[in-house]
Amino acid sequence: MVTRNDIIAFLDEYLGVNSFPDKSRNGLQVEGKEEIEKIAFAVDACMDTFVKAKALGADMVIVHHGLIWGGIEYVRGLVQRRLKFLLENEINLYAAHLPLDVHPEVGNNAQLLKLLELEPIEPFGEYNGLSIGYVAEFEEPKPLPLIAQILVEKLKTDYVKAYEFGVEEIKTLAVVSGRGGFAIPEAIEKGVDLFITGEFLHDDYHKAKEGRLSVIAAGHYATETLGVKALMPLLREKFGVKTVFIDNPTGF
Repeated sequence: MVTRNDIIAFLDEYLGVNSFPDKSRNGLQVEGKEEIEKIAFAVDACMDTFVKAKALGADMVIVHHGLIWGGIEYVRGLVQRRLKFLLENEINLYAAHLPLDVHPEVGNNAQLLKLLELEPIEPFGEYNGLSIGYVAEFEEPKPLPLIAQILVEKLKTDYVKAYEFGVEEIKTLAVVSGRGGFAIPEAIEKGVDLFITGEFLHDDYHKAKEGRLSVIAAGHYATETLGVKALMPLLREKFGVKTVFIDNPTGF
């Protein structure tokens, strides 16, 4: 029998969930049944995810965006409904936010580089004193549209948007999954040719353009499916549990 505590102990250590200055309360957020036979993986802790997890017979849900960010002020409304559903159905909820961005093997950013057949060469994207992304380099320069097309095909999304503000041929790039606009000044300072992130917001546009930094926005959701998906075979092989990915794209 595989228990909830077996899986939590492994994930806490493997992801180093207690080592990050994060608003997310990483680790087990909601306690459910003790015996685990099937685990559902998703990006977001939301009712769509929970209802699908129940229908699929999952005993645990592992997400990137959890329910608890700093703390719970009130148990009412949306919070009450979500917690009630999890507790009544004894579904465990485990969250890994920054730990699943940073991890050098299963992390969102390491996996994003892997899609482009690249390896990290240095840390990038300082956030609360921690670098959560990476810089990488192509052996031979690639045109921006080709890189964008690779991401469309491998992420299986139509969201990818490319902004060519700099050189035509890309040699160096930096990646921060999700909402990574905070790292644009750092990318400009480092002199990379391309910055790949999830969301490219209104305030980011002119910073990148004036800094002659090309940008690819590949979707907040799509770029953060990678970490939870990479965890699936790891837990399946180590514990012999069944795993399933729950896809709830938001269009962003």
